[in-house]
Amino acid sequence: MPYKVLVIPGDGIGPEVVDAALEVVYAAARRFGVDLEIKTAEAGDVALRKYGAAMPPETLKLADAADVIFKGPIGESAYDVTSLIRMRYTLYANIRPVKNLPGVPAIREIDCVFVRENVEDVYVGAEYKVGDVAIALKVITGQGTRRVARVARRYAEMRRRKVTVVHKANVLRVVDGFFRDVALEELRGLEVDQMYVDAAAMELVRNPARFDVVLTTNQYGDILTDLAAQVAGGIGLAPSGNIGDSKAMFEPVHGAAFDIAGKGIANPIATILSAAMMFEWIGRTDAAMAIRRAVEKGIENNVKTPDIGGKSTTSEVGRYIATIIEKL
Repeated sequence: MPYKVLVIPGDGIGPEVVDAALEVVYAAARRFGVDLEIKTAEAGDVALRKYGAAMPPETLKLADAADVIFKGPIGESAYDVTSLIRMRYTLYANIRPVKNLPGVPAIREIDCVFVRENVEDVYVGAEYKVGDVAIALKVITGQGTRRVARVARRYAEMRRRKVTVVHKANVLRVVDGFFRDVALEELRGLEVDQMYVDAAAMELVRNPARFDVVLTTNQYGDILTDLAAQVAGGIGLAPSGNIGDSKAMFEPVHGAAFDIAGKGIANPIATILSAAMMFEWIGRTDAAMAIRRAVEKGIENNVKTPDIGGKSTTSEVGRYIATIIEKL
């Protein structure tokens, strides 16, 4: 049975980086005999203008039938696409590995994995305005915290058995205190420490080597992972996976970058590394490892986009990495 993959190109630079990544996906699938059934559908700002819905019914139907969604960045309608997918399929763990790539200038040496709770917190979208007052509800549940903490445990057991729980329980005593307490209970038996989110932000810049697996809430994770990606060399290198019990979505951390769309200079590596995570999720670590090796080889041979010091175009980077995989 083939794995059913729904591709959503997205907005801005999305179609460019997704096209480059798909060259790599097809090359890896051929090289390692992975049976993929790939379909493409529109969602995002372009779909909203064309169909009146950021997530058209036909796209939603294809997403329902897919095993995995492979998505480019979405513009202003991100909540109506990305958050909808996360909530609809309970993709409760957002996995964002952050690691230096050889040959890419970086602020510090860093090698850690963020496990971000992905369907709760203020991102549930429970916002209200009453007269001159705007209110947003922050939702933390025991079930949601336990299940994402178990994911953090699995990653820690594959790495250094260390987890840092990041929160702000000194101020948000009830919600963040609850997240902290439930997480610490679930992580018993590992080496566990905890940090306030502001201190964690500072420490990620000053001494990122102290982190291995970081477990945190939705909003804090969203912000900290962008910061960590820049420490490693840039957000154009940062992949992510949204993981549930039976379905997953993979996408670059970065946004749609409308200012450089169509110029052929967008870095596709974050999207390509997200494809590696996708292969890993379906159990094909051989293909995932090959993609990562090919990315490193491409950078080593100076086939890279201008943001990391190269002169290659988006499509040239994707094509070169695909060629390396075919020759492995």
